[in-house]
Amino acid sequence: MSEKIKFDFKKVIDYWKEGAENNYQTAKFLYKGKRYSDCLFFCHLMLEKILKGLVVANIKTHAPHTHKLVDLAKRAEIKLTKNQIDYLTEITEFNIAGRYDNIKQEFYKKCAKKYTEKYFKICEELYLWLRKKLCL
Repeated sequence: MSEKIKFDFKKVIDYWKEGAENNYQTAKFLYKGKRYSDCLFFCHLMLEKILKGLVVANIKTHAPHTHKLVDLAKRAEIKLTKNQIDYLTEITEFNIAGRYDNIKQEFYKKCAKKYTEKYFKICEELYLWLRKKLCL
């Protein structure tokens, strides 16, 4: 006998929204401080959390335990362009690269100012676009 567990959707959505905003502010701080690889790691976190909030808001269920941004967007029923899918696929790698020491050094080298500037701007645009969808 399967019974659905009830939960406070607004509270869960607010949890994800607040976490995403906190990570956004941290990413901006790290970018200004030229901590580029850490900045991009937090960019991934902000997108992951805002997407998890959209999953809860759009399909009325808890967000899955995944870091894959495209999968979360699909689960949240967000229509993405080919470019957005490509960007989210690349940004998902920031999560892996930011966590594991054996990959961190390569990621650190990749995160030069120009690369980080490009992806910080992309992440920020995606975040603000997704945040608007969550506030509707």
